[in-house]
Amino acid sequence: MDISLWDIFIDFGIVSLLLVIGVILRAKVGFIQRSFMPASIIAGIIGLILGHNGFGILPFTHYVGDYPSILIAVVFASIPFATPNFDWANMLNKVGRLWSYSQVIMVLMWGLGLLFALVLLVPLFDVHKGFGLILAAGFVGGHGTAAALGSAFESQGWEEATSLAMMSATIGAIVAIAVGLMLIRSNANKGNTNYISRFEDLPEDLKTGLFKKENRESLGETTVSSILIDPIVFHLLLVLIATAAAYVTSVFGESLYEDLSIPVFSLSFLYALLFRYLMSLMKADKYIDHKVMNNIGGGATDLLIVFGITSINLTVVANNLVPFTILIIFGLIFTYVSYRFLSKLYFQEHWFEKGIFTFGWTTGAVATGIALLRIVDPKLESKTLDEFGLAYIPIAPVEIALITFSPLMILYGQHWLFVLITVVVGVAILLFSYFKKWIQFGN
Repeated sequence: MDISLWDIFIDFGIVSLLLVIGVILRAKVGFIQRSFMPASIIAGIIGLILGHNGFGILPFTHYVGDYPSILIAVVFASIPFATPNFDWANMLNKVGRLWSYSQVIMVLMWGLGLLFALVLLVPLFDVHKGFGLILAAGFVGGHGTAAALGSAFESQGWEEATSLAMMSATIGAIVAIAVGLMLIRSNANKGNTNYISRFEDLPEDLKTGLFKKENRESLGETTVSSILIDPIVFHLLLVLIATAAAYVTSVFGESLYEDLSIPVFSLSFLYALLFRYLMSLMKADKYIDHKVMNNIGGGATDLLIVFGITSINLTVVANNLVPFTILIIFGLIFTYVSYRFLSKLYFQEHWFEKGIFTFGWTTGAVATGIALLRIVDPKLESKTLDEFGLAYIPIAPVEIALITFSPLMILYGQHWLFVLITVVVGVAILLFSYFKKWIQFGN
């Protein structure tokens, strides 16, 4: 079937329409407001139902499943430009507890998820050796990580990986809200919350997702004159150059050595780091606005989520339903136990606020964690979000390393080594936290 550039444009036009519908439904429908579901997930579910994997009403091209692997490279290229400069020692002093708590959960979910699958699911159901990784890819990673990991495994021949990882991320986001709201109600009754608010008392902006004029914030600063170049285009071109350079490098590497498959998203992150470093040498990095870059990455993520959910092959999920369900249940138990016990050991103040936020983002996404946090801490007085913004800076490279090297280690039969490394790192961070007195027993 011949595909024109206009056909591809129509794909993005359909997704844009679905996102607008998602915004309207979130703003106007009460039960959807209570779900705190972002427009991207609403749009993705509609796309899945009406797309070629559902009723076949929407005229998507067969490229619909390929867009996430491109968009995730754009997302990763925006990260170095969106990250402010930081001092490592200052970061540890300010947010060491939250960094350690979040990093431990992330690393152990990757390692223990794979271990659980290797010990139980691979022998019983003869699934792929990397099957356990779709848990962390969907839960602690989200749809972006699901796209990245799925793309890496697809290049190795495991074509089911993307659909399973995307479904994992979608279920994780939905369950994070459902279980999170139950935990909030339960702990409010027990007196464990400090700033609890009923849904009815939440600001209208939070429920609908639409800001009133007096509550609106700036998207960023204008760092270049529009007489020279549009400021948004200036920021976007930096991201696109890094992404394009990454793709060219990946293709060139494969032309030299057929088995050399370096993920484009990893290379785009490295190129963005290089470009930012070169700009800093030329004193030009002051013209990069971090908020604008963050919004570019966020916009690409929204599109990625819609395309990702829309392209889920339900037949693949149905064929792996039993092992997939078991793995998801294991993930929910892991995240609940982490929230229930680790948060109390790490945080003597605001343990519930920090715990429920981390439960939200390690089960669904950061946006999900923020939604739960705003319910229990509407004015963000616990400073959880401020601390996480700083704590995530050293977490991001670890996450990228996990996404990049885990498929390669599975490919070369080093799955047990991956489990060993992640578990050892997780335990080491726990011990480090104990000696730093970030973990305290008996409180």
